[in-house]
Amino acid sequence: MLEILAITFPIFALVALGYGSVRFGAFQPSDMRALGLFVMNVALPALLFNAVAGRSLTETLSPAYLSIFLAGGLATIVVTWIWHTARGTRPARKAIAVMGSTCPNSGFVGYPLMLLLLPDAAGMILAMNLVIENFVLIPLTLLLLEGSRPRTGAGIGRELGRLILDVLRRPMVLGLIAGVAASLAGLSLPSGFTRLLDLLAQSTGAIALFVIGGALVGTPIRGNRMLAAEIVAGKLLVHPALTALALVFLPMATGLPLTNPDLQLAVILSAAMPMFGIYALLAQDYGHEGIASLALLGATAGAFFTLTGLLALLS
Repeated sequence: MLEILAITFPIFALVALGYGSVRFGAFQPSDMRALGLFVMNVALPALLFNAVAGRSLTETLSPAYLSIFLAGGLATIVVTWIWHTARGTRPARKAIAVMGSTCPNSGFVGYPLMLLLLPDAAGMILAMNLVIENFVLIPLTLLLLEGSRPRTGAGIGRELGRLILDVLRRPMVLGLIAGVAASLAGLSLPSGFTRLLDLLAQSTGAIALFVIGGALVGTPIRGNRMLAAEIVAGKLLVHPALTALALVFLPMATGLPLTNPDLQLAVILSAAMPMFGIYALLAQDYGHEGIASLALLGATAGAFFTLTGLLALLS
């Protein structure tokens, strides 16, 4: 157990440090926004480019991993949608619950954990997770949110096109696409440029966790606590459980077994991360930031216990 805590303790100690630094005035909330923008727009794109550009795509992307991670996410969308429909949850709240249960924080929490647990594969795992999250899970849940609004005449195709353009403009996605292009072209990067990318990539983990903690200061604790608890359970328990089932049963249907034990561990842990950091901001546009903030706070705190338990179980 001490070996497991040696992995999870530094992750959540940095989150606590970020929280304490803002709570007691060493940093301002606006500082967290600036640091978060650095991670999102500079460090993570550099990390993703570096993780992909120097390898062949067959080495970087595992079709079995991608299919299992995708299946776990889609199954979570379906199960949570059915659950909240049966509960009579109103459409916007239901869509908020589905998003919170399905979209993990692979960049700010998942990558630092993988860096400690599987350092050689951390960048590759992040790249594969972001492919599924940015091109499937997040757009699907955003479409569910948009579908909860009264219709204004805009077609679903137009809305989908707008979401795709938004995804393609994200610096992380641009870094990933650029890395894929460099890999396909067989480019040999200058050593000075590679060192620059390494320095930026190395800054990602600690700053990202610090920002997660600082951003939690001032989180409103108002809202439907029962629904928030269900979202936390969906994210920390249901999503990894369904992904584990996909890991067992999907290879039988597809003939794509995931034989690498490190990737088997990574795909379940990736699903067990708390929800992504902008979750409450997206919910704010629909008037449900209180529920989302409560769920985000609960999932971030609860993930210390669930991830520690999951690591102990899978080990």
